[in-house]
Amino acid sequence: MLISKWSACFGPCRTVVDTTVRKLMADRVSARLWEKDHTLWKSSPAGITDRLGWLESPQAMLGNLGRIKALVDAVRADGYTQALLLGMGGSSLAPEVFRKTFGVADGYLDLTVLDSTDPGAVLSFTKTLDLSKALFIVSTKSGSTVETLSFMKYFFHRAVEQLGEKEAVRHFVAITDPGSALADLAAAHHFRATFLNDPDIGGRYSALSYFGLVPAALLGVDVRMLLDRAVAAAGRERSPGHADADVLSGLYLGSVMGALARAGRDKLTFVLSPSLASIGDWLEQLIAESTGKEGKGILPVVGEPLGLPDAYDDDRLFVCLHLGGEGRDEDKMKILEEAGHPVLRIFLQDRYDLGGQIFLWEVATAVAGHILEINPFDQPDVEAAKILTRKMIARYQEKRALPVEVPVLTGDGIAVYGDIQANSPGDALNVFLRAASPKGYVALQAYIQPTADTDKALLWLRTRLRDQLKLATTVGYGPRYLHSTGQFHKGDGNQGLFIQLTADDLQDAPIPDDMGPSGSWITFGTLKAAQALGDRQALLNAGRSILRFHFGRDVVGGLKILTEAIS
Repeated sequence: MLISKWSACFGPCRTVVDTTVRKLMADRVSARLWEKDHTLWKSSPAGITDRLGWLESPQAMLGNLGRIKALVDAVRADGYTQALLLGMGGSSLAPEVFRKTFGVADGYLDLTVLDSTDPGAVLSFTKTLDLSKALFIVSTKSGSTVETLSFMKYFFHRAVEQLGEKEAVRHFVAITDPGSALADLAAAHHFRATFLNDPDIGGRYSALSYFGLVPAALLGVDVRMLLDRAVAAAGRERSPGHADADVLSGLYLGSVMGALARAGRDKLTFVLSPSLASIGDWLEQLIAESTGKEGKGILPVVGEPLGLPDAYDDDRLFVCLHLGGEGRDEDKMKILEEAGHPVLRIFLQDRYDLGGQIFLWEVATAVAGHILEINPFDQPDVEAAKILTRKMIARYQEKRALPVEVPVLTGDGIAVYGDIQANSPGDALNVFLRAASPKGYVALQAYIQPTADTDKALLWLRTRLRDQLKLATTVGYGPRYLHSTGQFHKGDGNQGLFIQLTADDLQDAPIPDDMGPSGSWITFGTLKAAQALGDRQALLNAGRSILRFHFGRDVVGGLKILTEAIS
């Protein structure tokens, strides 16, 4: 059995880590986790004891592999070559990791993920999918996620139009909890298969359940090997070692995360080997949504290019995940170590070590929650944006119009919205940034179509922000980030500045009213706009600082103007 190795250089932070580890071991934290002792986090078991199913999931799922294999064999035999997963957050991030990390095995389905209500993103799949050879995986724990059900209705209608209803239903699979609205819909419309997950597993802890493993198996991933690595990791967690053990334990990793966050190093910055880059987005949701609440939190920083020591304040913890012989900025990491920044390195011997890593980080996040004295399994502030979005949509349904906002200024093809006085969009950005908290962060919330060009432009903007301000930066496409970092944005200690980026939709697509023959009273573009408005208001209600820039049709040009204006 391969075991991931690790090393650490914590410098002056070593003492606080070692003290924390000793205390957790004295308090039997590992044993109490497996005993499902809710008092590790809160005095009440509500929202805790019914969210610990992930502890047994790797072992339990070994008994379900036959049913997963049967589906995979059947769709391959029927000539399916593509799969589109329709989901958000915990339902979509692990499948995306498996696709980007393992690729597609010969003869298996090329799986992609749709987790954006941007109409351009939705319509892009109508151009690339051969519906006669495509499998749609409708994935949502609650069974009522508005984005997921909207995707489902849209593609179900298209499949029925092209293939006929009797054939179309064979192209749909559901993954959800027992008794959900999706489970009922799948039964009513005779989907090819429905996988009912353990309801005691929360969405962001569901990678090693049906939510992650069905898509992985369709890609041709050896899910048994993946689970074997996770089972081995779980076995090690049941018998925790010491701080100097050769194998990194979740107890130790969680101690590092929690102890250093309490000491002010609450920006957990990931440095990932190229082959492992996609796991950063999964880790971002797991950590941000689990810890960002009650005025506390550990901010995961993913995809931010490494800089030299003068680009950082003393609020960082760097964690490097290395795969095999792949290096990643090792010279810069050594310079950061020498400058006194704590660095933890984890070495994976092959891609299947991801199974163990997923379980390791789930344990570590639970342990960090114990140290921070929060419940790492709830998301109390996520609902705020959803409620406000629903109000926006209800208003639209009644008046056929969303609330009209008036920009405070326009220039260079950019409209600026917010409580600010400035002479130009670039000036507005600089004025806004002056309000940054020491050791805070800047969150870019991009309600624009995800493309390679916008990815590059956003990377340039965030790097400039980091280098000029010495602040951590995050980037999220909306509404995807609402299911990932949205909880942190409203639940942490109000450290962030939020920059919302919107643009005109070049095209739009209707959302059918229901699964059967129906009209449409709302489009994906309207839904996305309502979500942006709802989250903006939720941030304002939580006392956060937010500024919106609307680019019209030239998104990349607008981002370039803002980037070059930063001073």
